[in-house]
Amino acid sequence: MSKTRTHVYVEGHVQGVLFRDATRRRAQSLGVTGWVRNLWDGRVEAVFEGEEDAVRQMVQFTRQGPARARVTNVDVEYGAYTGESDTFVVRYTR
Repeated sequence: MSKTRTHVYVEGHVQGVLFRDATRRRAQSLGVTGWVRNLWDGRVEAVFEGEEDAVRQMVQFTRQGPARARVTNVDVEYGAYTGESDTFVVRYTR
């Protein structure tokens, strides 16, 4: 199977509902690498890298999020796998 990369921006009620932690846990369980962070404008941004099927599952997860989230839109940008990370982490915005 081939590897891929996606960069997503998630809109809606997605901050303060454990979205980042749920995303991290799901990514780690699927063997996906990358990161997730809150943005100043209320969105969540994430990069997923790994096997195509696992990355597709992560994109699908962001369309719903954890139980308390209310996702209204997800923008997805596909790109070439870079292998820049070997883990999945939560990034904190300063």
